[in-house]
Amino acid sequence: MKAVFLASITALAVSSSLAQAADPAVVYDQAGKFDKSFNEGVFNGVKQYTAETGIQVREFEPKNEAQVEQGLRRLAKRGYSPIVTVGFNMTSAVEKVAKDFPNINFTLIDGVIELPNVQSVVFKEHEGSFIVGALAAMASKTDTVGFVGGMDIPLVRKFGCGYEQGVKYTTSNATVLQNMTGSTGAAFNDPTKGSELAKSQFSKGADVVFAAAGGTGIGVYQAAKDEGKFAIGVDSNQNHIQPGTMLTSMVKRVDQAAYKTYKDAAAGTWKPGLVVLGLAEGGVDWAQDENNASLISADMKAKISDIRAKIISGEIQVHDYMSDNTCNY
Repeated sequence: MKAVFLASITALAVSSSLAQAADPAVVYDQAGKFDKSFNEGVFNGVKQYTAETGIQVREFEPKNEAQVEQGLRRLAKRGYSPIVTVGFNMTSAVEKVAKDFPNINFTLIDGVIELPNVQSVVFKEHEGSFIVGALAAMASKTDTVGFVGGMDIPLVRKFGCGYEQGVKYTTSNATVLQNMTGSTGAAFNDPTKGSELAKSQFSKGADVVFAAAGGTGIGVYQAAKDEGKFAIGVDSNQNHIQPGTMLTSMVKRVDQAAYKTYKDAAAGTWKPGLVVLGLAEGGVDWAQDENNASLISADMKAKISDIRAKIISGEIQVHDYMSDNTCNY
């Protein structure tokens, strides 16, 4: 009888433990997990975690802004934790839900919230953009390059400012054309407008265009291919999208931000607070692979390696647009 009682107690404890065990989740932004850019980078981190652990991550793809908060609340009520949230535009929704569910942990990528159950992961996009700007200047034959941003916000201007600094560090008299796609979140998913802006810049002499515009960049890359020019991808390694046209991609390791969140939570080492990832931390970089190998000479590669090392050491100080919303350098 005693053995049966102890077995029952043990089974109850195991059952209780399983009931309390939290399952991880992710909420993508409206562009969806197959946007070939920012969201897909996070999705790659999700896939890596599942492949290594066998643990499925609950995924939610909202169709509109209202569904973001609804989805977060639903996941939190069901006990999913940690919940990775993708993009600055989720900041308000995450803050509301995190306050209402203090026992659920959230990781917000590209936004900052000061709550004891929120980890905020941001990147030094200006450092990675400086690198690809320098590369653009090296590849340009016209000394005119372009930048197409998505939504006109300081975060996207940060990419453009870093890019312009890298261009002018390499070619001081270069011209950098810059256009933003729009003033709402839809600006990150408008390939047609991206194509139009890129073609306009090509008509003004640009022969390399960097797109920091999410799904809108797909139109930029197609326009570059059609015009026989170069394009630079963003967030994920997008070199494969138009091989031979993509000079490189400014990689933002959102995949590792998501992956590390889940791994740390499983290990009990997840912590709230601010996490800042730059070149030194492996958070941003430029992409080299078989798709752009023929476009990057040994001399270009050596120069980029030198610039990269100088940024990490502090010898090159890259101005952060978000520090004062100016691009003075």
